[in-house]
Order: sequence, then structure tokens, then C-alpha cells
Amino acid sequence: MKIAVFGASGKIGSRIVNEALSRGHYVTAVVRHPENYNPDKLNLKVSKGDLFDSQEVETGAFDHDVVVSAYNNTHGAPASTIYEVVVPLLNGVRQAGVKRLIIVGGAGSLEVAPGVQLVDTPDFPEAYKAAALAHREALKLYQQEQEVEWTYVSPAAEIAPGERTGAFKTATNQLIVDQQGHSFISMEDYAVAIVDEIEQSKHIRERFTVGY
Repeated sequence: MKIAVFGASGKIGSRIVNEALSRGHYVTAVVRHPENYNPDKLNLKVSKGDLFDSQEVETGAFDHDVVVSAYNNTHGAPASTIYEVVVPLLNGVRQAGVKRLIIVGGAGSLEVAPGVQLVDTPDFPEAYKAAALAHREALKLYQQEQEVEWTYVSPAAEIAPGERTGAFKTATNQLIVDQQGHSFISMEDYAVAIVDEIEQSKHIRERFTVGY
């Protein structure tokens, strides 16, 4: 398949690129600064694109089977950009004629009990709250989309660089925790779950999550 990955230079985006390439897919890394990106692998090319510009999204997405958005509000961008990117992203994907969109999402809107989301629990870290609430708003916007076949992938409560095991659990809206009550996924296995979804299309127009 031909996959366009926006945000390919980030920690998660780069792992999605590597996982897709390892399975024989053709990948375009769409980044804002292609001069800083080294496309040194077989079946990998790079192009310039900004997710906040629907025309640039259209250009980057055109002639691909799937678009992946690995955007996150790093480098000091306000949390609001997490949901402000949704409309230009969806417009660009539609204009490009691409049906399939995978979104790197957040964990805050996952349920820890019926009707109780992680972000609303008393112990949720204040430092991450604005981003978590922005991810929740973004998910609501995606849930209104009826043309693009989107999938929103929430990580576990904690995601960090680690090992690729290929062994993890999935759920739809419930936070996954282990026997000790911890909620974790490595970035490598998160990328595995995303490429699995690209290949299998099990979660059309819905959210799912991964964890151990």
C-alpha cells in the first residue's frame, strides 16, 4: 500500500514509518522541513506539507491509499492546535480523494469506569490536562465525519520508547491496564497496532486503544 505519514519526523511518526516500511509498504514522509529529513530507506520518499493547510494536505495525500496523521503539539504549540488541525486535515484528505485516515490520538478520553473518562479523574496530571481535553474535542470532530473512513488510535495512559513485541491488547473506549493497574504501551508496539489497522481496517469510523 501507499501510505502518507504526516508528522513523520516525530517520535511516534518515525516509528510508524519504520513499521510500515518493514512490511513492504511504500511510504511518503510528509514533513514541514524536508531539508532536515533523510529518506535513506528503500520505498521511502519525503515531501513538504503542513497539516494546517488543506491544500498542502491534499498535495501530500494525493495518490496514496492511506493517510496517517501523527500530529502532536510539540515545540511549544498550544494545546488547541490538536483540534484546530482536524478541519484542514479532513478537507485535504477529501480533496485528495483518499478514503482512509488514521489518527494518532490521546488517552484522556478513554473510560476508566462507566461514564468516567481518564482526564476527569482527580489524579490526572495537570500538566497534560489541556492537551487531553483538546484530544477529546478532536475526537468529537472526527466522530461527526461520515465521508472519510477515519480511525482514531488512543495509546495507553503512558507511551514511551521501548521494545517491539507485537503482543498487546486492544479495546474500544476503555483504558487498558495490567494486573498491577498500570497502563502502558511502547511507541514501537503502538506503531505495530497502527499498521495492523492500515492493513486490516477493523475500526472504520471508530476509536480503539492499545495497551499491555
